[in-house]
Amino acid sequence: MADIRGILFDKDGTLVDFHATWFALADLLALRAADDDRARADALLEAAGFDFSAHRFRPDSVLAAGTNEDIVALWYPHVPDAQRRVLVEEFDRVAATHTLATPVALPGCRAALSALHAAGYRLGVATNDSTGGAERALLSLGVAQMFDAAFGYDAVANPKPAPDTVHAFCDLTGLKPSQLAMVGDNRHDLQMARAGGVGLAVGVLSGTGTFESLSPLADAVLDSIADLPDFLAVRAAS
Repeated sequence: MADIRGILFDKDGTLVDFHATWFALADLLALRAADDDRARADALLEAAGFDFSAHRFRPDSVLAAGTNEDIVALWYPHVPDAQRRVLVEEFDRVAATHTLATPVALPGCRAALSALHAAGYRLGVATNDSTGGAERALLSLGVAQMFDAAFGYDAVANPKPAPDTVHAFCDLTGLKPSQLAMVGDNRHDLQMARAGGVGLAVGVLSGTGTFESLSPLADAVLDSIADLPDFLAVRAAS
């Protein structure tokens, strides 16, 4: 078994309560895109992956796993490229600074990260949020000092599920991909892990993914990262 020395975490749904953090902001942005037409905004949210009957985001949907570029492309399909870039920048800015997007830590998140950091693991974030948004979230959660880096979709040439972030984290830390674990709640996270050749791909059920959606790509599926320190300790001892 691979000697795991570094861990890349997805952010939303893995460290942060995705539904509690993002629905209000997604609703605000959808209303803007719909010119305050409630029915049209609901249709945009539905198209991007919000299930109103279950009041949750669908696994691997644009809202759950995509970038702001993906959302803008879906909601503004006919605008010119230059205007689309402006909209993406606006989405990034609003998502990073708006009070509606104040991150809500998942239960056990801080304790798990503290245990992993104390055990000597190099920690990083791989997210399809912007890099600035990821860094602000870590600061807001009070865990930024434990992380070597946060990589948003705008920090690499190709975001998840491409393996670019794995390579970037290895370049930063000097670790090999086989020495990394990737932990996330969506298939994009695990597809990146496989594409990058990481040593351990871990799915968590704390976000939008399900056991059925994650297990085909995961080496293990845990309830949340609260279970990760014990899981890695047992694995290392076996």
